[in-house]
Parts: sequence; C-alpha cells; structure tokens
Amino acid sequence: MSDKPMSTSRRDAVKVMLGTAAAIPVINLVGFGTARAEVPANAVAANDPTAIALKYNADATQSDRAAAARPGLPPEEQHCANCQFHLPDVAGATEEWHGCSLFPGKLINVNGWCASWTLKAG
Repeated sequence: MSDKPMSTSRRDAVKVMLGTAAAIPVINLVGFGTARAEVPANAVAANDPTAIALKYNADATQSDRAAAARPGLPPEEQHCANCQFHLPDVAGATEEWHGCSLFPGKLINVNGWCASWTLKAG
C-alpha cells in the first residue's frame, strides 16, 4: 500500500472530468476527421447490392482484376478512370470521386474497379 493519501476533493474530480470532456473532440478532429471527410456521403458503400454483384472495390489494387480482367488493357491498368461507364461531370464530383452510369446517383473512386470495367472508346 502507498503511504500517500488519495485525493478525494470534488474540485480535482471536476478538473479531470472537464479535461477529458475537452480532449475527446480534439482527438476526434485531429485523428479521424480528415479521413472521414475525404469520402463523400453518396459514395458507393462496400455493402451496396450492386457493388457486391459487380465486385466493385474503391481501391483497384485490392480487387481481383486478374481473375476477372476484361479485354482492352492489362488487368493492372484497368480502373474506373479509363472505363466507358465513368462519368466525370456529375453533381458532387471531386478530383477523386466521380459518377458512374452503373451506380446512378452515387459516386465511385476513380482508382476503383468493378467486373463490368470496359475500356473507354477513343
């Protein structure tokens, strides 16, 4: 056992609680706020039924492109930005998130891939 008495003042307890309450929002802003802000609210979710059926992945490097590769380009060069279904000029589009005619009203990552990838003409 320790020889020091335990501090039991209410003032010390309130200071600890206020310090913790003030630190939580700051930790959220610094640690996680930027990562969440990059993905738009209307981005295609991993559990979207169409995304599952088309094997869509927002990161083409995580997709099994070699097994389901389509003609036109080597599998490692196939991604949403060079697909015919890619729609760069839709509402809410950013540099990294664009529209896709296979996912109406939703945004896909230009570095993503799905099994319906087809080389853009021209």
